[in-house]
Amino acid sequence: MSVPPARCLVVADAHLGQVPPATEAAFHAFLDRVPQPGDHLLINGDLFDFWFEYRAVVPRKHFASIARLQQTRARGVAITFIGGNHDRWGGDFLRRDLGIAFYAGETELDLAGRHAYIAHGDGLTEQHWSGALLHRVTRHPLTIWAFRKLHPDLGFWIAAKLSGKLADNTRDKAVLDRAARAQAEYARGLLERRRDVGLVILAHTHRPCLERLSDGRAYLNPGAWLDGYRYAVVTGDAIELKSFSA
Repeated sequence: MSVPPARCLVVADAHLGQVPPATEAAFHAFLDRVPQPGDHLLINGDLFDFWFEYRAVVPRKHFASIARLQQTRARGVAITFIGGNHDRWGGDFLRRDLGIAFYAGETELDLAGRHAYIAHGDGLTEQHWSGALLHRVTRHPLTIWAFRKLHPDLGFWIAAKLSGKLADNTRDKAVLDRAARAQAEYARGLLERRRDVGLVILAHTHRPCLERLSDGRAYLNPGAWLDGYRYAVVTGDAIELKSFSA
């Protein structure tokens, strides 16, 4: 029986492909410098602004990032990727070719000795009915089947046009604050119901949060990589919110 890594790095919401080149370069530098052999890297959704796996096509604009992930994996870093509302359509390329443990939706894992419930967070506490509806539509097998029938160039063109619709794109601070509060409340409720869960990890709101309970269990949102190169570190003894210096 394998021993789980003692340190887990958590990153989310980089939206590579839609952010300035400096943000992508910083993520590549992070992969080169921070994860060490034996660590576990958890990507909790929306690493890419759009990712969809076709049988024989890899998105050209993500080639450099995929190469970095492959190099990181080859150094002995375990990688888990939880799909977000922009990139939940992964498959065999990530799993078999890169050796990444990919989950299209929420899952439960042992992270640094903590039993963790992990989800990107979309669909849990949407502040508008359209977000909840879009969450259901984009997860539906018929939608995925139909999109896979498109030529990749057409598929990615459509995705680029609809990118802003894949999430609640509001910049209203009050709405964002309300979403972050609702997410924290959801996490507290889950921890109350599930005494076996020691850590709830969510993302999606782009708001960093670390709430610790008196019994040592916790709720974590690492914040968005695109906003200050944020990430988190989880060990058996501590949970920390951090920012990477490129």
